[in-house]
Formats: sequence, C-alpha cells, structure tokens
Amino acid sequence: MRIATWNVNSIRQRLEPLTAYLREVAPDVLCLQEIKCEDKAFPRAEIEDLGYNVETHGQKTFNGVAILSKTPIEVVRGLPKFEHDPQARYIEAVVSTDHGALRVASIYLPNGNPPDTEKYTYKLAFMDCLIAHAASLLALEEPVVLAGDYNVIPAAGDVHDPKAWAGDALFLPQTRAKFQELLNLGYTEALRASTDATGLYTFWDYQAGAWQKNNGIRIDHLLLSPQAADRLQSVTIDKELRAGPKPSDHVPIRCELE
Repeated sequence: MRIATWNVNSIRQRLEPLTAYLREVAPDVLCLQEIKCEDKAFPRAEIEDLGYNVETHGQKTFNGVAILSKTPIEVVRGLPKFEHDPQARYIEAVVSTDHGALRVASIYLPNGNPPDTEKYTYKLAFMDCLIAHAASLLALEEPVVLAGDYNVIPAAGDVHDPKAWAGDALFLPQTRAKFQELLNLGYTEALRASTDATGLYTFWDYQAGAWQKNNGIRIDHLLLSPQAADRLQSVTIDKELRAGPKPSDHVPIRCELE
C-alpha cells in the first residue's frame, strides 16, 4: 500500500500536477489538504477517470480536505468531538484492502499565528481533540495512518533556521509538546522511523527564494499506529514537484506499507 499526503494549496490551481502525480506515482491512497473549494466544486470527474474514489470535506475559499482511494472507502467528516468547527480540516476513511481494513485520516491542522491571539488557542484546542481521538483509534488495534499538514515543526533539524522560527506558532515549545503527546500515545512518525537525516523539508515559501536556497521546513507528516508501523517499508518526499509547473508550496510525502 502506497499512502501519500499533499497540501495542494488550491485544487483548481493544482489539478494538472495532481493528475500527473496520480498517473506517475499512483498512490493507493492520497490525502489532500487546502483544497480550497466546496464539495460540489471539486474536480471529481477528472480524478475518478484515473480510477480513484473521491471523498471531500470542503469549504469555500479556505481549508478543505479530501481522500482519494483506488478502493471504495467509508468516511467521517470532521474531527470527532470537534464537530461544530466551522472550518473543514479533518476527514477520516476506512479503506478496504486485500489484507483487511486500513484507517486513514487527512488532517489540516490550524496554523495558529499570531500566537498571542485566539488563533493559537484554536490550534491547541484542535490538537487536544486530535490527541483524544487518536488515542481512541489505537483501541481498535488496526492499521491507522494519520496523514496531513500538521503545521508543526517537530525539531530543530526540521527547519533551515531554527532561530528565525523561534516565536512562530509552528515551532513554539507548546506546539511541539502537543505533537510529542500524539507520538507518546504509541504512534510512529514514518519519516523519523526511516532516517535521522536533517534538512528534509516538505514546505518552501513562495517568497525570498526559499525554494532556490532550500530554506524549508518539515510540517507534513505521516503518523502510524503500531499495526501500520510494523508494515512500514519506506518513506519518500517527492521534492521534485516543488520545481515543477504551478507548484504548491508543499510537496507530497508518502510511505509504503507491506
């Protein structure tokens, strides 16, 4: 099983590179974030023509998440116990496989900036609910992949200039501590299970030549339950898409499960 996650930063702007990715990399499941459209405006036909089932949790202009799967899926829209959230940031699916069910979530965690405003309070509240829900999923004792744009830089080795990000909501100690709480439940961060290398990024800003200078950050993550971690074969960051036509400021990251 090849499972990928990608913040596309507007599905309508990124449809061409997305369909090319589906044809060339052919993930079994692709989790999308920041689709930036309502469900009815999602380009479903173009993606279904490539053999994918499409489920979305959209929102006009902002946010929005989706799951594309080669096999039929059943979904839950919205983070449980955070259902009244007006922002579309979470969709969860049970994916049918030859080896049983696989549960996958596409997550677009709040940015939280500026950190001295209610935006950061909202980010922490969302993280608390995510931690509680992630704990409940472990009780199911099934393979789970919590994929998405977490807007969390886990460690200094995941950012080109830690000092420049010291006061940012993505890198504050409280943010990183909440992310560690998720891992402490029993989840494995797929990339760090495969390498300790630094300088591996998934996001480069459009400004100030960040891509050309490799001034990036790693904020897109795949968290695996023990049953999924046991099957982990490899992890790949598809960095080359950032240099392609009409690039998102994020690139996909994917894992292979046996």
